[in-house]
Amino acid sequence: MKARVPVRGPFLFNNRLKMKIAIQGEAGCFHEVAARQYFNYDTIEIVPCTTFDMTINTLKAGEADFAMMAIENARSGSILYNYTLIRESGMKILGEHNLRVVQNLMALKGQTINDIREIRSHPIALAQCMSYLNQFPGITLVESDDTAGSARIISQNQLKGVAAIGSSITAEIYGLEILASGIETYKKNYTRFLVVGNEAKGNRKGDKVSICFCTSHKPGSLATVLVKLAEMGINLSKIQSVPRLNGDWEYMFYLDLELNRKINSDVIKRVLDKYTNNLEILGVYFKGDMLYES
Repeated sequence: MKARVPVRGPFLFNNRLKMKIAIQGEAGCFHEVAARQYFNYDTIEIVPCTTFDMTINTLKAGEADFAMMAIENARSGSILYNYTLIRESGMKILGEHNLRVVQNLMALKGQTINDIREIRSHPIALAQCMSYLNQFPGITLVESDDTAGSARIISQNQLKGVAAIGSSITAEIYGLEILASGIETYKKNYTRFLVVGNEAKGNRKGDKVSICFCTSHKPGSLATVLVKLAEMGINLSKIQSVPRLNGDWEYMFYLDLELNRKINSDVIKRVLDKYTNNLEILGVYFKGDMLYES
C-alpha cells in the first residue's frame, strides 16, 4: 500500500508503509509536532537525532526519507548554522511549515509552582518565556539540549521540585502535569521549519524559492541584485548573511523569494548569475501556512 501524498504538494515516496522523518530532539519535541502537522500522517516514523548535524547525516545515509529542521523563530531569530548545514549537505529544501509554539510549564503530578526549585529546558525555550519566569527569582533555570528530553528525565527519575518547559504533547507522553500553559512572552511565537530531502523526492513546482550567493567587494553589489529581483516582480521575504569562514570576511547571502506566475528558479538563476558568485538554488517549494499547536 502506498503512503498518501501530503497536502503540501507532489512529493515522491517509496512504498513503505511508514515514511521516516529525521528530527533534532526527542519524542514530543516541537520538531515532531511540526513534522506530524506538515505531513498529516499518523503512520510516519520519527527518527530522533541529538544534533542538527546528526539529523542531516541520517538523511544523507538514507536512514530517513526527509528531515524537519527549524530555521528561525519570531522571537529568537535565525539558526545560522542550519543554513550552512543544508547548503553543504547537497540536500534541497522541499517545503516549509510555520508552527505556533505554545510553551507549557510541566512537572510530576501533584506538584504546584510553589514546589518548584529548578526549571529545565532548551535555552531558546527559556528565552521565549522570560517574562513569566522572571516572576520566580528563587527558581534556578537550567539549560538543556532538548525540551522533551528535559521532561523525559524528570519523568524517568521522578524528580520532585524540578519542572520542564515544552509542548503539551510532551506532558502527555511523559505523564507530567501542566502547571501553567501558554507561558511564552510573545503570543505570536512562531517557529519556521524546513522540510529537507533529496531533490529527486521533491518537485519543480512551488511559489517560493530559496537561493544563496556571494557578491564582489564593490559598492552596490548587493543592491544591484536586489534591484534585479524587483525588476522581475519578485518579493524578497527574507535575507540573511552568514560568514564564509574563509578568513577574508566574505559572506554568503541567503534569500527567500516569493515567485510570481511568470518567473521560475531557472529564470532567477539566469538573470542573477552575472551579478553574483557561487549562486545556488537551495530549493523550490510552497509557502507554509500558520497553524496553531496548543
